Amino acid sequence: MSSRHTHHYLVAYSAAVTLAFMLTVYFGFVRQVHGASNITEFDRIRAHRIDLVEPDGTERLILSDRADYPGSFFHGKEIARPDRSDAAGMLFIDDEGTEDGGLIYAGSLVDGKPSSYGHLSFDQYDQDQTLSLDEGLEDGKKYSQIVLGDQPDYALSPKVFDYFEAIKAMPAGPTKQKALADAAKIYPFGPNRVILSKGGDNSAGLTLNDPAGHPRLRISVAADGSPSIQMLAADGKVLKTIEAK
Repeated sequence: MSSRHTHHYLVAYSAAVTLAFMLTVYFGFVRQVHGASNITEFDRIRAHRIDLVEPDGTERLILSDRADYPGSFFHGKEIARPDRSDAAGMLFIDDEGTEDGGLIYAGSLVDGKPSSYGHLSFDQYDQDQTLSLDEGLEDGKKYSQIVLGDQPDYALSPKVFDYFEAIKAMPAGPTKQKALADAAKIYPFGPNRVILSKGGDNSAGLTLNDPAGHPRLRISVAADGSPSIQMLAADGKVLKTIEAK
């Protein structure tokens, strides 16, 4: 190798070693400052969907636009939910990869009229929501409510979703109605127990239901400001009413 080539080689080698040393010092400093070597800071992120996962790949939180909103998750398996294509938001997922609640919201003009809604919920283990917060605007009527509910002990597995999807695909008629009635016995839905709401008619109320979901106590204030309390039997019969004199 000529002396000229040797000189060029040494220059290149020195530059590479210097660069390697600078990068080592820099990333060592970043590690010391941040406490980890894999932290990157961004001033702004623009994305259609962000999936937060555990080190083993388990989904834990999904932030998504409407077009990419996920289906349901059950023990790490995603279940298609075509009915979720109308809102953006986030999906909560528990330690085992099962849906645990979420936040969705939407707003637009529908037939020239403003329409919007928001929904925040938290689910029972392997089941549906037991606490939800809802609000909306439809046909000029505003509503909002907080709901506390019970849920059964069976798991909302892919088998259950497939069962109900098969019934939904059936043509309307007596056969479908019977299938829905049978499904409600096999896989009953949990009743709402407490409902605190402001209705579209501008009334406000609190309804307490028994474990079967029957309203047993209603406290309400009508749109005109008149208050009332109703006590009811399980069959809906009003047992007693207290009104302002």
